[in-house]
Amino acid sequence: MDQVTLARALFGSSMAFHIIFATLGVGVPLMIAAAETLFQIKKDKDYETMAKRWTKGFAVLLGVAIPSGTIVGTMLTLLWPGFMEIVGQVIALPFQIEIFAFFLEALFMSIYVYAADRLSPGMRILSVTLVALGASASAVLITDAQAWMNTPQGFRYDNGVVTDVHPWQAFFNPSFFVTAGHVLVSAYMTGAFAIASIGAYQLLRGRHSERVFAYHRKGLFLGLAIGGIMSLLTALNGHETAQMLHKHQPEKLAASEGLFHTTAYAPLVVFGTPDPEVGEVVGGIKLPWMLSFLATNRFDGVVKGLYDYPREDWPPLYVHTLFNLMVGIGTLLIGYALLAVLYRYIRKRPFPRWLLLLFLTGGPLAMIGIETGWIFSCSARQPWTIYHIQRTSEAAIKSGNLGMLFVLFLSIYAVLLVLTVLVLTFYFRRHPVSAVLDKTT
Repeated sequence: MDQVTLARALFGSSMAFHIIFATLGVGVPLMIAAAETLFQIKKDKDYETMAKRWTKGFAVLLGVAIPSGTIVGTMLTLLWPGFMEIVGQVIALPFQIEIFAFFLEALFMSIYVYAADRLSPGMRILSVTLVALGASASAVLITDAQAWMNTPQGFRYDNGVVTDVHPWQAFFNPSFFVTAGHVLVSAYMTGAFAIASIGAYQLLRGRHSERVFAYHRKGLFLGLAIGGIMSLLTALNGHETAQMLHKHQPEKLAASEGLFHTTAYAPLVVFGTPDPEVGEVVGGIKLPWMLSFLATNRFDGVVKGLYDYPREDWPPLYVHTLFNLMVGIGTLLIGYALLAVLYRYIRKRPFPRWLLLLFLTGGPLAMIGIETGWIFSCSARQPWTIYHIQRTSEAAIKSGNLGMLFVLFLSIYAVLLVLTVLVLTFYFRRHPVSAVLDKTT
């Protein structure tokens, strides 16, 4: 494995681990805020119990997200010195502001955990809402750097020298709002479906009192309701993303759809394998004209193909599979939410066991969607670290001995993951929801 590939693998594995906790760290606070608000409106103690228990779980996840995020920041400096040389001069602003977002989250998290019982209903909702706001702001600010890598602006780069820097112009780069919106709604979706999966699992166990069953049914439907709304918003944001890619990263759009020839009335191709020798996706299902519509809002819109660009500038063609996985999972999760609405409000029947088994897969599927989406976003920008400005080979570390670091950090992530599961399992087994509900009755 060459040095650049090894550096990408090491950083990618670090991000793959961190993104789990970072995503839940954004999605779960929204669920806590929703449960707290429902408690104050409906005065149903079950929702208060949900908010408190989910907060305990969130605190554990946050305890892993912070050190893993620190490791990712260290790796940026260690593995990509050429990239950080430009970042430090141009796009440091969101990282600086993110400190205040984290401060907001940590401050009101402490207030909510330790003083909720002494706060008025309005202040309780405000404090937990500010926790969610701080978590969301952190995600948006960190994502801004990723957006800037895809659509860099706010500086000039001539002969390896950065000049004419405009930090706010770099901050509000062309893909900022679309990318930040996608990260937020997909994180909210993932947090909601993770909660729904826990509810489905508890209902499938079938060893609870009716009181506990009622509690888990409420948690399950709350997760499905918010997850369904966010999955629909994610799909709508996908349309905006396609238009952004068409305008600013046409190679990325072409690779994601396996489009080789510049085409009007371009089809959207689902599944299959892009074959550059044949010049099309082999074995795919074509949806006529749909890619042109997604990219241009016109069925006759012209979409550029990969043959318009040098072969060395093509993204890897496996991003077509990643894109299909991401979109397919999002579509499936929308279907889960629609099934929940059908059974609850139209058929007015309890969820059958087969449907609970489907809901159980919602959280893991959402997380796989997050992972594939992140890999897609970074891989489809290749061979560039900063699009059309700095190649990945120019940004990477030049010294060797990364193999030992790769093994070391993978071992650390494995230990952290096992410890997280053990701590969460131990805590919630020692503090079962049945004991809490008995105290509130």
